[in-house]
Amino acid sequence: MQITATELKLNMGKYLSMAAKRDIYITKNGQRIARLTNPSPDRVAMLDSLVGIAGAEDVSLEDIKKERLETT
Repeated sequence: MQITATELKLNMGKYLSMAAKRDIYITKNGQRIARLTNPSPDRVAMLDSLVGIAGAEDVSLEDIKKERLETT
């Protein structure tokens, strides 16, 4: 959900309650300036945010571990 900074100021309580369930992006002059989010997101939401990071190719867990160790 995306709202303006003015809308947030006018209805802060409403958006604080809504932030427990989903992220709220705050805009000012048409630009995103902040995100109101739950401090302890559930695992499904976290997984959804990671979709696509590993790429489309088939990558095994061992390949990921090996690559991570090489970059550190």
